[in-house]
Amino acid sequence: MSTANPLRAYMAVTAAYWAFMLSDGALRMLVLLHFNALGFSPVQLAWLFVLYEVAGIITNLAAGWLAARFGLAATLYAGLGLQIAALVALAQLDPAWSITASVVFVMAVQGVSGVAKDLAKMSSKSAVKLLAPSREGALFQWVAALTGSKNAVKGAGFLLGAALLALAGFQAAVWGMAAVLAIILVAVLAFLPEGLPGRMKGADTWSGWRSLDARVNRLSLARLFLFGARDVWFVVGIPIYFQAVFSDGTAEGRREAFFLVGGFMALWIIGYGAVQAFAPHLLGGKAQSEGAITRKAILWAGLLVPVPFLLAAAAALAGGPAPWLTVLLVVGLLVFGFVFALNSAVHSYLILAFGAADRITRDVGFYYMANAAGRLLGTLLSGISYQIGGLPLCLATAGLMATTSWLITRRFVTDP
Repeated sequence: MSTANPLRAYMAVTAAYWAFMLSDGALRMLVLLHFNALGFSPVQLAWLFVLYEVAGIITNLAAGWLAARFGLAATLYAGLGLQIAALVALAQLDPAWSITASVVFVMAVQGVSGVAKDLAKMSSKSAVKLLAPSREGALFQWVAALTGSKNAVKGAGFLLGAALLALAGFQAAVWGMAAVLAIILVAVLAFLPEGLPGRMKGADTWSGWRSLDARVNRLSLARLFLFGARDVWFVVGIPIYFQAVFSDGTAEGRREAFFLVGGFMALWIIGYGAVQAFAPHLLGGKAQSEGAITRKAILWAGLLVPVPFLLAAAAALAGGPAPWLTVLLVVGLLVFGFVFALNSAVHSYLILAFGAADRITRDVGFYYMANAAGRLLGTLLSGISYQIGGLPLCLATAGLMATTSWLITRRFVTDP
């Protein structure tokens, strides 16, 4: 694909993706903390996000075909528009509704948001493959910059969501985000330069749910368990543990806990994004062969495995909340985030390196379908494992999923 100014198109896509992910992070924290304060159990909280992840699985299977059929700009606009619709719908939530009605409604709205997120993500990541310069190392640099900056922005969204909930309340926060995102959509429609690809080869045919490349299929399966390992503790377990530790049960205590929990989650995501952005440097330089990066994927997948197991053992030893455990969890999860970020950055490069240019939207869509399936599995296991066995079981489950991801990654084909 050629365009008069690929750098300008890349910057416009990145800016639109930033705006979306800021709202996505804020919305997740708003929903989690608001409904936890209303007394929802860990399993009920997990259910709030289930349709979000299910929608991601379905959307990613179809999004690649949609982008090939209608163009990447169209799917990017659709993602932003659906997120605005989801926020407006969520603002209609009535506190007088029963818990069952509230759960069903929020699940449905989160489902729309999940569709929106994966349309925007697939569009942005696919555009990088087609816009990046052909020189060696450029693709790794561009995808690392997009992915890293996106996650830093999403981390800021976590903090924004917690702050808005504490200062403005749930409905005002949701309406405010919808208004800002609508302004951004208008700006993107007005200023996104021409150059993003439209219809692609084979757009009128559906070629099955799997990729045609065995490497893409194997990478996608490893991605599923990698993100499951994160979300097992990230979605419900750690936020609920920290909420219990930091809140004294009063209204003021809950507000303070909102900031502390949101601040940690934001710090984790921002740090994760920063590591991703600098991954080409941290992994030994910009210009590396595909085989060299693949070998590093195997190494770093193995280094992730012991971290959640050690934290699980510490949580079991403590037997409950304790100051030393809280400090250890903060430090340990930041270490987990560093190693996880390098794994994720390498995956983000490999999917674009493995994918064929004439079907890149479909390969990326399939890969992010597996990503969404991993988040779904992690979300469900987060609520279930925490409710059954508390934090130790939650973290041990993350360790088992990280181990599975490493075993799959070891089967990657490397250059001699």
